[in-house]
Amino acid sequence: MLSILKLQLFRIGFLPFGIIDLFDIVLVTYILYRLYFIMHRTRAIQMFTGLVLIFVISFFTQALDMQEMAWLFRNLRTIWLIAFVILFQPELRRVLILMGQSRLIRFLTKEKTNVVLEEIVRGSIELSQRGYGGLIVIVRDIGVRTIVETGIRIQSLVTSPLIVSIFNPRSPLHDGAIVIQNDIIEAAKCILPLSRDPTMEYRWGTRHRAAIGITEESDALTIVVSEETGAISIAKNGEMVSDIDKNILLETLNEMIRYGSDT
Repeated sequence: MLSILKLQLFRIGFLPFGIIDLFDIVLVTYILYRLYFIMHRTRAIQMFTGLVLIFVISFFTQALDMQEMAWLFRNLRTIWLIAFVILFQPELRRVLILMGQSRLIRFLTKEKTNVVLEEIVRGSIELSQRGYGGLIVIVRDIGVRTIVETGIRIQSLVTSPLIVSIFNPRSPLHDGAIVIQNDIIEAAKCILPLSRDPTMEYRWGTRHRAAIGITEESDALTIVVSEETGAISIAKNGEMVSDIDKNILLETLNEMIRYGSDT
């Protein structure tokens, strides 16, 4: 296998080009594309583009043996990279969070995910006992960036006390939904699309219709706590399972998260 990877395909001048070089270029291209895709709607994109441009120019100046230009861009690259990290910490944190959404990472952090689900269940139960209404969106494979942008950024670890405090009627964040993605509360007070299903039960109000609406447009899971009755419901794939207890809620969440979008 190693000998195949070292196989030379052709030469560019005096430089040999092999399979491993092709794989290296494809991998770097994919990484840069993913970084650009994640950042293209943020304020970091211009500086990121400038950083990539500096790397490209630095490569060509070294390849052409332009010693002074190579020295200049090599030092400029270091300064630019440090400035990028300092100025755009929120964007970089977001990139790392999105990288953690892969199935491999979620499998390796399964125990942590189970702890987070238990916190969500405890928070839902306490909301029910206190008579607080709640709307919790759990993102799976399909992102809901447009929904997150309608709310107020939180980016905090998931804990039951935090969930309860957000949905306290005296809290300025209690209206709308919280969005949980990759074990992080991304935002609160988010506005969800209402379901347009004409066959929906008349007894469900705006909160339940919103819970179903987001699951019609994505593979997210939504937990609803009724302010009037304290009943806990869970929505998925445009359908609602009503009035479930703590054990069934935890079991349902574990099953859905484990099997992903196929459930």
